[in-house]
Amino acid sequence: MSAKGADDITVVHLMRHGEVHNPDGVLYGRRAGYHLSELGRRMADRVAEHLAERDVTYVVASPLERAQETAAPIAKTHGLQLATDERLIEAANVFEGKTFGVGDGALRKPANWRHLTNPFRPSWGEPYVEQVVRMMGALDAAKDAARGHEAVLVSHQLPIWIVRSFVEKRRLWHDPRKRQCTLASLTTFTYRGDRIVSVGYSEPARDLVPAHLLAGAKPVKGGQKAFGA
Repeated sequence: MSAKGADDITVVHLMRHGEVHNPDGVLYGRRAGYHLSELGRRMADRVAEHLAERDVTYVVASPLERAQETAAPIAKTHGLQLATDERLIEAANVFEGKTFGVGDGALRKPANWRHLTNPFRPSWGEPYVEQVVRMMGALDAAKDAARGHEAVLVSHQLPIWIVRSFVEKRRLWHDPRKRQCTLASLTTFTYRGDRIVSVGYSEPARDLVPAHLLAGAKPVKGGQKAFGA
């Protein structure tokens, strides 16, 4: 790489998708058929407006519908073709298709206990280390595609939080209630050459996010479940 290339500043925004239509409150994970709600589409449009004047030259999303639909208005605003990267997909989870939240009794069911033996790996789904590897690969590919400019990658809550934790040198196992990764939020990685020099976080659509779904909010028993990941 040339000396100039080594000093190039590239900005990669890792965005969580907008709200999903999920009336049954299931953990949908990697399942197909879950689309943005009307509110989710408004969130996507809001972020597209927020980024309209930015130097975005590459937009890519997870293959799942909710991520593709979130990324579409951003790509359209910048006159770009939307790309897909399988590495941005949601983390695999054995509880997909089930309700698994506050007050539903899932933790009291013996059939589920064998999946809850190791929170450090975790035992109920895709290992955190594997999420780091694929997400770092997607970040690096986007950085190369948009070198000297900006890229937007639309993914899902857990993989975004895990890769941010890795970059910021935090432990990967964590309390899910404390993830700073609200719907339609941007976790922004700034590269100098090939090295990440800073990580930022913003919520352009914060006023559209229901209070109980904001980062750090306490789950509401019997209320809408936040399984959108």
